[in-house]
Amino acid sequence: MTLATRALAAMLLIAGIAHFISPKSLDAIVPAFLPGGPRLWTYLSGAAEIAIGLALLAPLSMKIGTVSIRLLAAYSALFLFIAVYPANIKMAIDWRDRPMPYPLIAFARLPLQFGLFYWAWSIIKALKR
Repeated sequence: MTLATRALAAMLLIAGIAHFISPKSLDAIVPAFLPGGPRLWTYLSGAAEIAIGLALLAPLSMKIGTVSIRLLAAYSALFLFIAVYPANIKMAIDWRDRPMPYPLIAFARLPLQFGLFYWAWSIIKALKR
């Protein structure tokens, strides 16, 4: 298992746990158009991050059919990072009038999210070799 895979798994596990420890701050960035209320989405995304983080640590021999659970987890991480991007956009919009450094942090997250896309994609490519 590569260091990149372990690091992504650790980041997802920590972020996922944070969704349950401090959900209120994350509820605030859930887009209003989602049904079910912000807390539901905070908990669902946290559970997804924990599940994906654990699956990234699965042995390569663990498979669903012929596909490695780790590869499925890497694809899931990529899709999750894409799915939560609207929350980052909402944060940037909501925080634009806050005192510094809040707007800077919120707007910096937007391009940094593409780094997460690339990180997951690079793990996918490595696992498919």
